[in-house]
Amino acid sequence: MSAASRAPQRSTRTRSRAALLTAGAAAAALTLSACSSGGTSGGGGDTNFVLGKDGIATADKGERADAPDLSGKTVDGKQLDVDDYKGKVVVVNVWGSWCPPCRAEAPGFQKVSQDLKDEGVQFVGINTRDTSTGPALAFEKAYGVTYPSLYDPTGKLMLRFERGTLNPQAIPSTLVFDREGRIAARSLQALSEEKLRKMIAPVLAEK
Repeated sequence: MSAASRAPQRSTRTRSRAALLTAGAAAAALTLSACSSGGTSGGGGDTNFVLGKDGIATADKGERADAPDLSGKTVDGKQLDVDDYKGKVVVVNVWGSWCPPCRAEAPGFQKVSQDLKDEGVQFVGINTRDTSTGPALAFEKAYGVTYPSLYDPTGKLMLRFERGTLNPQAIPSTLVFDREGRIAARSLQALSEEKLRKMIAPVLAEK
């Protein structure tokens, strides 16, 4: 076969390989599902988290950091202090109405919050980067979200966490606090209902 006749075949194979790589990159981006320009890294700091293959990071009981003060006004103008929920497993979800993955995961979060509330699990949102509460309230109404969300437009509450715990650029993010108010698990990407349940279950099972 001449070099001239081989060239089109090589060109076709190259284009096919490029298409596969592009498709793979697109699938990976959908899997990460984060409204982020900064990836899913939590930055520096020793947080004692061990990252699992499912993207959920956990900390052993004796290695957990205390959650910071998370208190202030909710998106509907009420006062909330997460510390009042000590004794329960608390799921904290950082979200914004502008974030497509937040909208995608909202129905699952609402369903799990209802399923587990009688088992001592309390969900709390932290709404960030919404310049007014109107879009956040519309989001809650659209997706039937009934658990409270602190209003944190500039990310001040996120900065209260120990360095490396959260990445302000990774929205949505989710944390699970144990019954003593310590950070037991973390995800810096959107969660399916199945992964959310898997994240909560070991902490809920603790005695």
